[in-house]
Amino acid sequence: MSTRRAFIGAALSGAALAPWARAIADVAAPADARLLTASDVHIADYPTVQAVRWIGEQLERQTGGRLRLRMYHSGQLGRESEAIDMARFGAIDLTRVYSGALNNAFPLTRALCLPYVFESVAHLRRALDGGVGEQVLRGFQARDLVGLAIYDSGARCFYNTKRPLRTPTDLHGLKLRVAGSDIFIQLMRLLGANPTPMSLGETFSAMETHMIDGAENNMRSFQSSRHFEAARYWSQSEHSYAPDVLLMSRRSFQALSAADRSLVVDTARASVTVMRRLWDASEDAARKAVIAHGVRVNAVDLDAFRRAAAPLLTEYRKQPAIDALLRRIRDFA
Repeated sequence: MSTRRAFIGAALSGAALAPWARAIADVAAPADARLLTASDVHIADYPTVQAVRWIGEQLERQTGGRLRLRMYHSGQLGRESEAIDMARFGAIDLTRVYSGALNNAFPLTRALCLPYVFESVAHLRRALDGGVGEQVLRGFQARDLVGLAIYDSGARCFYNTKRPLRTPTDLHGLKLRVAGSDIFIQLMRLLGANPTPMSLGETFSAMETHMIDGAENNMRSFQSSRHFEAARYWSQSEHSYAPDVLLMSRRSFQALSAADRSLVVDTARASVTVMRRLWDASEDAARKAVIAHGVRVNAVDLDAFRRAAAPLLTEYRKQPAIDALLRRIRDFA
């Protein structure tokens, strides 16, 4: 929190310090030098953090140090909802956020988060690479953001402190953390659970103090957040493959030259391959680590979960834009 306050204070005081800063810049760097700031709630070695760092390295190398990037990881600048607003208003330049946190403001992201839309990571990647991703990214222009890339993040599954979950009935009465997305709140209710919206950073202590019974997330986040120390049951529900999105402040983007804008976009798109390679390796390592720590992993009745979640999909398909995008996604199955 102190890092966030200091960062925002520096941003707000930037106008007053601008003449002094420009004088230093004239001595220390090219006149058009630019330091881009990026944020992520995940830890330093998380694949999305590493991928954005890779973007910074490429920009610095290709511009001779004229464009550089500083990454604030581990939630140093606050929650994802706060990072989205900071990017919209130009307080930070880039942020990586979970698509579920974008559902309410950016409708097309809902198609990526709905339950049992994707059959596998391979299906998701084919759809994103086949034009679905580009269509979703264009939707951010409406609210002062530029969509740079979509990073897939594996299958989201349930984990809890009480018992294995094999059918939707096993979720009945459980208090489960969800992101602030109507889709996930509605899904939990359909499955008989009690949804509790809260940030990722609050989840561990909420499980330890029995405020909640569990949550849903991907395996890598389950391991990196150390939630496995509190929740010893992982149920392979694969109910959503909701990906992550790399966004840039439109104000920051437009402040760049046309050549630099193209370079940023191209480099961000190239980082997807880097992120996927890191993700695949780290997800496998995370699974082995939590099992070694004593987490019990169980399969679920996927057909039963699909049937229970079907009304939610039917409801969202009444929206023409969502239905059209879901049809495109299905073509890549």
